[in-house]
Amino acid sequence: MPLADHLRELRNRLAKAMLAITIASVVAAFYSQELMDLLSSPVPACEKGVLETGGKCATIAYNDLLSPFTTTVKVVLMAGIIVSCPVWLYQLWAFVAPGLHKSEKKYTYLFAAAAVPLFAAGAWLAFMIMPVSMKVLLSITPDTAANFLEVDKILDFSVRMVLIFGFSFELPLLLIMLNAAGVVTGRRMISWWRGVVMGIFVFGAVATPSTDPLGMVALAGPIIVLYFIAVGISLLNDRRRRRNDPDAELDDDEASDLDLTPGDIGEIESVRASHTLPQQADGSRSERLNGYDDIT
Repeated sequence: MPLADHLRELRNRLAKAMLAITIASVVAAFYSQELMDLLSSPVPACEKGVLETGGKCATIAYNDLLSPFTTTVKVVLMAGIIVSCPVWLYQLWAFVAPGLHKSEKKYTYLFAAAAVPLFAAGAWLAFMIMPVSMKVLLSITPDTAANFLEVDKILDFSVRMVLIFGFSFELPLLLIMLNAAGVVTGRRMISWWRGVVMGIFVFGAVATPSTDPLGMVALAGPIIVLYFIAVGISLLNDRRRRRNDPDAELDDDEASDLDLTPGDIGEIESVRASHTLPQQADGSRSERLNGYDDIT
C-alpha cells in the first residue's frame, strides 16, 4: 500500500486499541475498591500500631487531597491496559503481519505463545515476593518510629516489581530468538555462563525496587535456570541445523569441505538434463548458448 494508506491503517488500529482500553478501564472503575485492596494486600498492615503477626508494620496514607482520585485513576487505567491486552496486541499484530513471510509468521506465533506464560510467571513470582520484601524492609524501622506509606509509592513499587520480573523472564526467549536467527550459537552461550550468572545477580541487586537480598535471589535464581534451559534448546537447534546443512555455521570467509569423490557419468548427465529450460509457449525449447537461452 502507499504510505498514506499505511498511516490510515495505523490510525484505525490505534483507535480500536484505545477504544478497548477505554471500555476495559470504565468496567474496572466499578471494581476500584477491590483493586485498591489487592494493591495494598502485600503491605503488612498495622492494627493499633502493632502488626497482627508480630514485627514491624505500616499504615497506608494519602499525602494530599487529590491523591485518592489520581491514584484510583492510575490503578483503573493500569487494569484496563492489562485486561484489554489481547485486543491491542492483536491490533499490533494485524498491522505488522502483512509484511512477514510465512516462516516468519510461524516463528512469531511460537515466540508469542511462549512469551505470555513467561511474563505471567514472572509477574506471579513478583507478587509472591512483595509481601516478604516489604516485611524485610519495614523490619529495619526503629522502635521509636512509625511507617506511613503513600499509595502512589506502593503503586510504583508494585508496578516496577511486576514489570522487572516479567520482562526478565523473557531473557531466555530472546536468546533462543538470536540462536534461531543464527546470531549466536549454543556453544558460544555456554562459554559465557560464568559472566552471565554474575551479571544476572548484579542485575537482580540493582533492578529490584526492594534492594533486599531476598528479592535479588528470587529474581536471579529462576532467570539462571531459564538461561541454561535456553542454552540446551539452542544446542539442540544447532545440532539440527548441522544435520540439515553441515556448512550452516561457517563464516562468510571460511571455505567448506569439498567432496572430491568421483561421480558416475550417467548421474552427471541426468543432473544436467534436469536443469534444462522449460518449454516455450509454442512447445519448442529456446536456443541456448553456454547453458543459457539467447535472451539471457
